[in-house]
Amino acid sequence: MRLIAMMTSRVNLALRLSKQIPPQSRFDNVLASFSPSKLAASISNTTSLFKKMGLLSTHRTLIKVVALTTLLSACELSSPPLNSLEVASKGIHAAALSDDGQHALIGSIYHGGSLWNIADSERLYNWNHTNEEPSSLVAADFSNDGRWALSADNHTLVLWDVTSGKAERYWVAPGEILDAKLGPNADTALLGLDNNTAVIFDIRKGGIKSTFIHQSRVRSVDYSRDGRYALTGSEDYTASLWDTHSSEKLFTFKHNDDVQLVKLSPDGSLALTVSKYDKALLWETKEGKVLNEIPLSAQHLRSGTRYISAQFSNDSKYLLTGRPDRLAELWKTDDLSRLARWKVPKRQAWKPTSSAVIAVSFSTEANTFFAVTSNGFVHKLRRDDATAETP
Repeated sequence: MRLIAMMTSRVNLALRLSKQIPPQSRFDNVLASFSPSKLAASISNTTSLFKKMGLLSTHRTLIKVVALTTLLSACELSSPPLNSLEVASKGIHAAALSDDGQHALIGSIYHGGSLWNIADSERLYNWNHTNEEPSSLVAADFSNDGRWALSADNHTLVLWDVTSGKAERYWVAPGEILDAKLGPNADTALLGLDNNTAVIFDIRKGGIKSTFIHQSRVRSVDYSRDGRYALTGSEDYTASLWDTHSSEKLFTFKHNDDVQLVKLSPDGSLALTVSKYDKALLWETKEGKVLNEIPLSAQHLRSGTRYISAQFSNDSKYLLTGRPDRLAELWKTDDLSRLARWKVPKRQAWKPTSSAVIAVSFSTEANTFFAVTSNGFVHKLRRDDATAETP
């Protein structure tokens, strides 16, 4: 039935297009622009379906239109993952990937926190904040060198040793945690809180070192690799860049709705800010100027579709993003041209459910990337263009 519905939709589109079909010669030139093998297969498949549906008497040009619309639709299709690792049976609240893509910290809906070795497909440790029940994690992060990991539920945070699996520090947070990132050497954690502040928390000794004030809840935070800069995104429609040494606000980036994702490049030169019903903007942080906008259609913006995860490459030349509609995308930061696009699978293809890409990372392997999805999987992504630049 779904196949018939899909073809009916294409027939209806073809019928609309057929009213404006160009002269046969020009139309055939359009079809000739596609590879012969793909075109032949599309027309053959379409003709077979028309036979079953009793539509073979339809004009031959109409069949070509259907084939063409099929091919045009395929242009927007995305590559599937290279392989997938199930890390949670029912779904994931929060997740983080190490910078090299070797480890994943997973906050499962039913089983709490766990550390995974992705290459070996192995769960190494169960990481929960108490022995009584699984923790409902809201944020997770790895240190830049991959030696330490941070997990946070709404009210507590734990620093973990990745090698031994032991909890090194446990703290009660100074407010309800909405987001958290580890600082250099895992000495501090940058926390986004529901009390309209972001704080730099001393995760080794305890206590607040700096406070950054917004006018509403702070939904997303990030550090530059050296810890010199902090970026905060708030429901007050702004993102702010801070000097962590002086606690001075350097720039304010304004949006027209809640800022729900912020990301700094490793060197702190670029900032990504994403708002729910507004734009996703790339800024340069030296002067606070907009460089470009990641394209999203007006329809996507109205429906609340946005970028919910992002990661810059180590050299800041590339940006990897994740969306709630199962898409992961790779961009060049100099012009925001899209280099690759992947669509991750549903857990059950026949059910009307989606899967959000909640964490992404680059890999030490060329043209290889990782994405964690809310339906409980870590996907390995491959860019197949052998002539492409290598992130």
